[in-house]
Amino acid sequence: MFSLEFMRNAFVASTFIAIISGIIGVFVSARNMSFLTHTLSEIGFSGAAFGVFMSWPPLNGMLLFTMVSSVIVGQLSVKQARREASISAISSLFLGLGILFLSLSNKNASYATNILFGSIIGINHTNVIQVIELSALVLIIIAFVYRDLKFDSFDAIGAQVKGLWTNALSIIFLVLLALSVSVAAQIVGSLLIFVLLTLPAASAKYFVHTVSGMMVVAILMALVGVWGGLCLGYITNWPVSFFIASIECLFYFAALSYNRLRQ
Repeated sequence: MFSLEFMRNAFVASTFIAIISGIIGVFVSARNMSFLTHTLSEIGFSGAAFGVFMSWPPLNGMLLFTMVSSVIVGQLSVKQARREASISAISSLFLGLGILFLSLSNKNASYATNILFGSIIGINHTNVIQVIELSALVLIIIAFVYRDLKFDSFDAIGAQVKGLWTNALSIIFLVLLALSVSVAAQIVGSLLIFVLLTLPAASAKYFVHTVSGMMVVAILMALVGVWGGLCLGYITNWPVSFFIASIECLFYFAALSYNRLRQ
């Protein structure tokens, strides 16, 4: 398996993706922003399709669309009353745009499938370098804002009372989320990004009760998911994203069962 270059590339890229997903996922869960992750995944598909249409690398188009739209979507969906309608409208628009861009670029249906669900065969050395660089950027930014971001995510009212720069933190987090979505799409595809960015963190909170502990457990679960998915995908020739989603769902159901037994 490791004699194949694309498998080595996939394992390296997936390791960084799991680390980023585990860390960002904890904040996604704390800030109740799973809805935005799902919306950004569809925007990421549109961005990747736009990149193909413009003869860019799909990742570049995805970064452009997700980073710009994350702030816009986040502001539109601040109010609970209009959140559902805003998400539905924006998701529908960007899915339509993605299909349009692919149609105009004359790419076949298999290429669209690769963007939507990922393709480990297409991961080359350049992709790995991009994933590592984007992951390093996300980690560096988190290191600088970690304490304030943790305070704002887990005690929003307290952060406002203390006069924390909550608006700026929200924008920073939305940009970090957009970067994470673009990075994770290299393995699981744009439509299954929310699996890695939500389920490991949602499972981890049932086993540990500290932020750092949740991050460690979420990273471990994400690593098992992506590594296990790659191995099983290689053995069976089935889609890697299917195995990743299945493994993370098993972790989540196991966490729910553990919580019920504990109670």
